[in-house]
Order: sequence, then structure tokens, then C-alpha cells
Amino acid sequence: MSKKTLIVVGNGMVGHHFLEQFCASPAADDYEIIVFGEEKQLAYDRVHLSEYFGGSTHADLAMGTLEWYTEQGIQLHLNEQVTGIDRENRTLETPRSSYRYHELVLATGSYPFVPPIEGNDRPHCLVYRTLDDLDAIRASSEGARTGVVVGGGLLGLEAANALKSLGLAAHVVEFAPRLMPVQLDADGGALLRHKIEELGVQVHTEKATTAIVDGQDARLRMNFSDESFLETDLIVFSAGIRPQDALARASGLEIGERGGIVINNHCTTSDPHVHAIGECALWEQKIFGLVAPGYTMARTLSAALNGDRETSFTGADMSTKLKLLGVDVGSIGDAHAQTPGARNIRFNDEQAGHYRRMVISEDGKTLLGAILVGDNSHYDTLLQYALNGLTLPENPETLILPENQGGAPALGPDALPETASICSCHNVTKGDICGAIDAGCSDLGSVKAETKASTGCGGCTALLKNVVDSELEKRGVEVCKDLCEHFPYSRQELFHIVKVNGIRTFRTLISQHGKGHGCDICKPAVASILATCWNEHILATDHVPLQDTNDTFMANMQKNGTYSIVPRIPGGEITPDKLIVLGEVAKEYDLYTKITGGQRVDLFGATLSQLPEIWEKLIAAGFETGHAYGKSLRTVKSCVGSTWCRYGVQDSVGMAIRLEDRYKGLRAPHKVKMAVSGCTRECAEAQSKDFGVIATENGWNLYVCGNGGMRPRHADLFATDLSDEELIRTIDRVVMFYVRTADRLQRTSVWMENLEGGLEYLKQVVLEDSLGIGAELEAHMEGIVGTYQCEWKTAVEDPEKRKRFREFVNAPSQSDPVQEWTVERGQRRPVLETESA
Repeated sequence: MSKKTLIVVGNGMVGHHFLEQFCASPAADDYEIIVFGEEKQLAYDRVHLSEYFGGSTHADLAMGTLEWYTEQGIQLHLNEQVTGIDRENRTLETPRSSYRYHELVLATGSYPFVPPIEGNDRPHCLVYRTLDDLDAIRASSEGARTGVVVGGGLLGLEAANALKSLGLAAHVVEFAPRLMPVQLDADGGALLRHKIEELGVQVHTEKATTAIVDGQDARLRMNFSDESFLETDLIVFSAGIRPQDALARASGLEIGERGGIVINNHCTTSDPHVHAIGECALWEQKIFGLVAPGYTMARTLSAALNGDRETSFTGADMSTKLKLLGVDVGSIGDAHAQTPGARNIRFNDEQAGHYRRMVISEDGKTLLGAILVGDNSHYDTLLQYALNGLTLPENPETLILPENQGGAPALGPDALPETASICSCHNVTKGDICGAIDAGCSDLGSVKAETKASTGCGGCTALLKNVVDSELEKRGVEVCKDLCEHFPYSRQELFHIVKVNGIRTFRTLISQHGKGHGCDICKPAVASILATCWNEHILATDHVPLQDTNDTFMANMQKNGTYSIVPRIPGGEITPDKLIVLGEVAKEYDLYTKITGGQRVDLFGATLSQLPEIWEKLIAAGFETGHAYGKSLRTVKSCVGSTWCRYGVQDSVGMAIRLEDRYKGLRAPHKVKMAVSGCTRECAEAQSKDFGVIATENGWNLYVCGNGGMRPRHADLFATDLSDEELIRTIDRVVMFYVRTADRLQRTSVWMENLEGGLEYLKQVVLEDSLGIGAELEAHMEGIVGTYQCEWKTAVEDPEKRKRFREFVNAPSQSDPVQEWTVERGQRRPVLETESA
């Protein structure tokens, strides 16, 4: 019997997912499958499209391979547009030929909406949708200084991040009163705006563009309805999407009043032999603009073509968990409290920059929706309460409060029912995961391969790992300690891979020893490893996408979007001339000055564009970066020691300076602090530091692995009466052993507690050289010392690196049109929101 023909129009994420589902089903044997794609590239991951500017290629983003299509017997026609459908004769036309079908699937997706603005078709007016679009944006950015994104929604902020990654001063223009108006309320939108402007992206809300004309100081000028304007070198429209329904409309299929191909619960159109899935499809007057609903439609249609009429599409959860320009954003369910009787509970920590809102039912038993900005750590718990109808605790506010304020711990995997949805993209429940484990899956990777969980948007990765770990432990299986889903290694193992193989970039490491694109867990961890191994500049091209904001700009961002500058003052010793320079710089730039707990001077209130200017003045006076922004050596605190103090028995200042000069710039899993006291009176508080040194009549006593902070820990005595050289050698070994073996973001105190054998084992490794690696550890440290560079100096001397510090392109560098200031105790400080209100 001859086979029937199934044609799929569209080779995007949803179309590809349908093919995966259908080809794995019994009905696939009955069909010849033909696929048409308008783009020249094979289906790729649009969710991670912005990574294309970070160096990812189409091959990195591709969702399948040509070999897979060949193995499935699929006829793939890329770069071939379908121009017409004859439903009566069941044929479709392309410029190349005519094709007959028995069943037709339309997965044509959507197209970017470009507002009807005069001049919207001028050169350098672009959209953000495909790889070709991104190539055009990259080409337009050559020679450009600034770029504007029209649209402050999800895709708009992604586009702004892309412009920023190209070295442009980025602006976002939004017609609504706030960013992400669909997902966020006024408070959440305000906080998101504040955080994004802190990162150097200027936001303009309630702006209606009336025309785009030639600019005077830039290529283009955007005129707004309020008679203001903004000049820019390129414009990216990202103001929403529209269903790509022209082909269906021309063929006479039923189309919604505002667009979209009307489908039923089985994803079939008004023609029983034509089906539609994804962003082109309209179900119950709704267009679903996320990948997860599209995947659900794809599975539903595959089931229907296999004769399954029980499976149906009944809508989809539109909750989202994102990191936009490094800022956590979450939106769940009825985030705007539109349900009758809904009540709100809000938590707003302006100091920390965290906003959380719960929408609960009138009886207080059900979570209807939620909004989170600045911290998504509560997202998974809230989502499970919303999706599974779990009864809220007696005091529901505990779900969004910090633990130190009475907040409840995260909802554990054991509290979730079997029906709990873990991955909405692929409709994977906790029961599916348990079933996969019972069927033989023994680690996270095999569970993902079997269920496809966390292979869509990736938002459920942390929850999935928790569930898998919990279920494996219940079955007596040793839980995997991989760094994250992208690397099947611990941080310690990755360190050795990088060192032994001479790997110098994240891209090389993940291509040779990992998979995927990386995440917020592995990228900073690998950045630290690369820095420790090779000591390259933090703004090296391959390292920038891995850094957080403080590292990227080599200064500490403050709550009002300005930066603080902390020059190194080794041991707290400073000359009067240098003190005068600090005062002169602070006075010139009107900076707030504060003596830190680590015996340094902190200069607050510098704008991004002022940083290189201030650094140049400090460098000229003999200062260098204090690395207050990095996971590195922060300070070596000291008392005055035997030089001045009548109790001092050793030169604590001299030793503190020697230690700080040796270990400055060292990148570590976490920040490291040291102190040197000149006698047992302990004025430098050395025993509360990661490395504490106390003078004795016979030398130095060394204490290790202490820390202050929220969970203080007293350091342990490690060695006594050490000479200067013995002290340096011992610290070299401990530091490098810590850097090589600690987990990500692990303080020395936690690291030692987790070492099997603890303090005694560490003594054996370092003092007795039980592993035979002492000389290697010392040599590694010598290499780091020998390649030290002041990161400020390298940045200001490199014109390309200096470009990253442009902020207000059309205003003087020292102006700040956003921040309000007041004077208190003779110094300038930012106006608090409560004061300005």
C-alpha cells in the first residue's frame, strides 16, 4: 500500500518538536514526510538566540542535524517558501514545484510587529527574530555608538542585552508606563527598570514615537509625541509578534478577528486535513507566545494523527522564569489579581533589590499568581503551589519572606504530588521522572534524555535536579555531584581539565567537555577557573560574557546605579601624599568617602563613564585596583606591630604588605580575607579571617579557614612559630589547594569542613606533603604572582576596553539625569525613595 504524504510548513522550534514526536510514533510508518523552511538554516533554538552575539554559532543553537532528518526519511526543503495552498486538490505551491499532501501541518510561527511609524523602513532600522536579523544588527553596529530597542517586553530586553554585548550604549523605549507590562505590576516594573538602568541601559517609558528622521549627532533621530527626541545609530523593533497566517488566510481557512489560524482542541483548523501549531495558531481566542504551549500543541497533534482523540490541547501555563540582563524576573499565573476576590501579599526589600508579590484566593487557601523581581529563589516553590493547587500554609506570607524574617524553607521534592508539573515545555510530571528512574535512569542526564525535561527553555533545571537527587537517594543511588547540567564534572574536576589541557576559553571547554550553552552556575565558575589558571585580563573578549556586573566594570555597583571604587592600600599603610590624592579625587568627582572595615578608603557615587578617568588619576599616584569587586583576595588587615606598639613582637605591617602584594589578583571560588596581628592581643582580629597570622617571639602562628559574616567561624590553628619564608610557603600551598579543590562559591571554612578528614587531612597535604603536590602548588602560585596585572591599568590603556564604560552618550560624562542627591554630614549621598516620595 502506498504511503500517504504529510507536509509540515515551518522548520522552527515547534515544527521540529512535532517531527520528533511524530517520527517516534506508529503512524510515521504510514507517511512520507516533507518539510519546508523559509530560512536557510536548520531549526535552531530561538530561546537562546542572544547567545549568538556571545560567540555561539548556528551549529551550537541547532535543534537537530541533517543526518537525523535523513535517518527519519524526511525530505527537507530549506530556503524554500510555500506560496500557496489549494485545499480542494490538497496541493501546495513553492517557486520550485507543486506538492500533494494528505495531511498538512502549518507551523509558520510569527513575525515581528513593527509599529506604523514614519521612517520605520530607513537603513539601520531592524528587527530581532532570526539569525539573519542578528547578522544585520551586528553589521549595523560597526562604527555605531548607541542603539535603541523599541519595546520593553521579554524580547525587547533580550535585544537590549544584545546591543549592550556589541559595545553599544543601549536604550529601551516602551509605550506603556512600565517594562514588561504583561508580566509585571507597577512595583515590579519599577524595580526592574531600576536594576536595568544600574547596568547602563537607559529606559524611556510612556514614549510614543511619531517619526524617525536623520540625526544630527547620530545616524537617526526618534521624535516622540511629547516633543522630546532621542538620537541613535540603530533601532531594533521588538514590540511584540503577530501570527504568520498569510498563507492560511489566502487559502480560505478560518482566521481570528485579530489574526491567527483558528484551531480546535486537537490542533485542527476549519479544514479537517489542515492543522496548525505554535505561534500561528489561535485557540479559544488566544495566541501563545512561549515555546512550552507550542510543544504541547505539537504533542497533541502527533497524538491526533495517531488516532488518539483523548489527548487534547486545553491551554497552557504562561508562567515565566527569566534572567534579563542578569536580573531575575518571574511571573506566575494570575499575576495581576484579575480573579474576583483575589488578595495580595507583597514583600519589597529596596535595600536588597527584591520584590515579591503573591496573589491568593479570597479564602487564603490557594495561590493564584505571583511576581518576582531581583530574586527567583522562591519561584519553583510558588509555581508548584499554583500549578498543583496545593493548600497554602496558615501564614502564606512565609512563602515569600526571607528565612531570617520567618520565611519558610523551599518546598521540598517530597512535598510534591506525582502529578506535579516539573517541566511545562515537555509536559513532564514528577511521576514521569520517578517512572524514568524506576526504568533504569540513574542520573540527571539520563532522566533528561528519557523525559526531555529541562531541554526546552531550561527554567526548570534546578527543580528537576532536586527531584532527581531526592528520588535517587530514596532508592539508595549515589547522587551525582556534577557542577550543572552542562558539565558532567565537579568544579575540582573541571579545574584539572582546564589546567592539564591548556584550555583558555569557556567555548573550548564546553565544546570539548560539556554540552549546551552554559548557565549562570557554570559560567562564573569557569571564569574563576580560567582566571586562576591563566591570569588573563578580566575583560578579555572570551571572558566578558561569563562575568557578573561588578567584575565586568571592575567596581562595586551600589543601589542607586553608581559605583564605588576601592583602591588597594596594602596592610592599611598609606602615605600622606596618597591620602591627599584620594581626597582630591573624591572632591573633584563629589564622591562619598568611607573607611572600610578592611583598612581601605571606599569612594562612592561614581558613574560608569567616570570610572576610567578616576582610575587614571589613582594609578598616576601609585594606586592600583583593590579587587573589591571580585572573588579574590580582598584585604590583609594589620595592626601597627613592633614598629610602633610597645606590645608588638613582629613587624605585622610589613608582613601584611608582603602577603597582600603576593596574593593580590588571585581569583578564587569565593572572596578571601587575611589579617596579621603583631602580638597575641590580636588587634587585627586575625582569627576571624580565612588566613590569620599572629606574631610570636619565635615567628608566626598561622590560623586557617575562619570567616565573619552571617555565620561567623573561628579560624583553626594550623602551624606555629613559622619563619617568614615558611609562612609564605604554607599559605601558598593552602591557598592553591583550596582554589583547586573547593566547590563553586564555597568559603574556605565550608571547604575545610567538607574535606574528608578536615583540618588533620589538610595538615597532612600541606605540612607533610602527603599527596606529593607541594612543589606543584608553590609553582602554580609563583606563576600567578609573576603574571599579575592591575586590571584598572590594563583597561584604561586599551581603547577597546574603555568603550565598555560609555554611559550617557549624548550628555557630558559627569552628568547623571536620573539620580537625585542630598547632603548629609558634609557629604553627598543618594536620595532614598522614601525621601523623594
